[in-house]
Amino acid sequence: MPQYKVSVKWGKEKFKDVDCNTDEAPVEFKATLFSLSGVQPDRQKVMMKGITLKDDSWGTLKLKDGVTFLMMGSADALPEAPVERPKFMEDMTEAQLNTALDLPAGLTNLGNTCYMNATLQCLRAVPELKEALERYKGSMTMGEAVIPAQGITAGMRDLFKTMEASGEPIPPFIFLQRMHTAFPQFAEKSEQGGGFAQQDANECWTEMVRCLQQKLPGSPEEQQGDGASSKGFIDQYMKGEFAVSMKCSEAEEEEPVQTSETFYQLSCFINQEVKYMHTGLKNRLAENITKNSPSLGRDAVYVKSSKISRLPAYLSIQFVRFYFKEKEAVNAKILKDVKFPMTLDVFDLCSEDLQQKLKPMRDRFKEEEDRLVEIADKAKQEGVKVEDIRGETKSLPYSFPDEKGSNNSGYYELTAVLTHRGRTSSSGHYVAWVRRKEDEWIMFDDDNVNGVTTEDILKLSGGGDWHCAYVLLYAPKVLQVPINPPKIETKPTEAATETTAKMDTS
Repeated sequence: MPQYKVSVKWGKEKFKDVDCNTDEAPVEFKATLFSLSGVQPDRQKVMMKGITLKDDSWGTLKLKDGVTFLMMGSADALPEAPVERPKFMEDMTEAQLNTALDLPAGLTNLGNTCYMNATLQCLRAVPELKEALERYKGSMTMGEAVIPAQGITAGMRDLFKTMEASGEPIPPFIFLQRMHTAFPQFAEKSEQGGGFAQQDANECWTEMVRCLQQKLPGSPEEQQGDGASSKGFIDQYMKGEFAVSMKCSEAEEEEPVQTSETFYQLSCFINQEVKYMHTGLKNRLAENITKNSPSLGRDAVYVKSSKISRLPAYLSIQFVRFYFKEKEAVNAKILKDVKFPMTLDVFDLCSEDLQQKLKPMRDRFKEEEDRLVEIADKAKQEGVKVEDIRGETKSLPYSFPDEKGSNNSGYYELTAVLTHRGRTSSSGHYVAWVRRKEDEWIMFDDDNVNGVTTEDILKLSGGGDWHCAYVLLYAPKVLQVPINPPKIETKPTEAATETTAKMDTS
């Protein structure tokens, strides 16, 4: 991999041993310079031997260890004339006005903190989580002491509240300080010094969820008499369970051992055969392990088979894209294209007991789908909209009555995607993509917030240097049913009319 240690001269300062990876776009190198100098990439002019470095191409530059770049640019942003003529509110269409006033708040990159910003935006896509945080009364500290899990939970609550009240980008200084206090590894400086090192977003996701699991109470319906909750929010809404069977493949007479395991995230391992996420998930549920056999008195090969016995309302899935490359001593990235669905059905990954529990709601989904087909036919015959015939609808619960925060159908809809762009986990850039409604999505590239479509999301499956899906968050698919179901009486087709006439004649 073409990676060099270079020097960068900026005014009176000189940064030595700066990582420069020509496998990545030059804009990634400029992002590193931003973390060292505070000069925004779009204000940087980087040159070597009279050649100016572009954002998207290294051009004819010949690099080697020890070469020196010259950088010009001010760390203080200067006001610039607008590129486009300002558009006043009274001149905007209704759609433009809604877009201008209704974009959510982004988060400022405080120097390689895109991994944290993207994780926060994805978790914020869970409405029940925002409600639980609003109910949380804990403070960031206990007297003089700082309690890591409490600081993260209260800090997330306060940050989300600030983001809710402002459409402007928010610099998450306080939350970043709490992260560094709770997890010192995230406060590591880059090898060049002067800026934070890039971190793994899924590790950040896991640590945040673990803190919320410790401190965030469950839903009010689960409160016990003393005010305590029998389950925390994370255990209610994001914890799944496996029914596990361990069978010795070298001793048929040995009875299989049945156990259970919990999970807060499913893993999709990627190999040459995996082209679809579902295949990667399924492969993970059957594996061979070596352990001591009591009947043989030695180590033997066991087949470990896992089936999901409890589905959480919100299902997190990690694409295992990074692996340690010994020669370069880096966590290299698997760029393979792995397709993921907008609607996910995990019925075949579940245990038989859970499948039986899921069937009633799945039957309801099927009935409503069939009813919608009939309504669509009638609407076409009468020349009206489907909504005019279907009428007002209501949402059915997505959880089992006795298990708040579960999924009672096995159906999910994609609600957020956390992507990585780059070649290693210690470099590159993380971005969050969050569904707003139906085909409308929001891209959170730190403080750059833009609307995108489902078509853009489907391009995140990998296969090149564009953003690759790394962590996906699926929400429960909610069934909408009419409050007063209409009676459907469709007009008979011409063929049916002819058949009826012949029967009457005979």
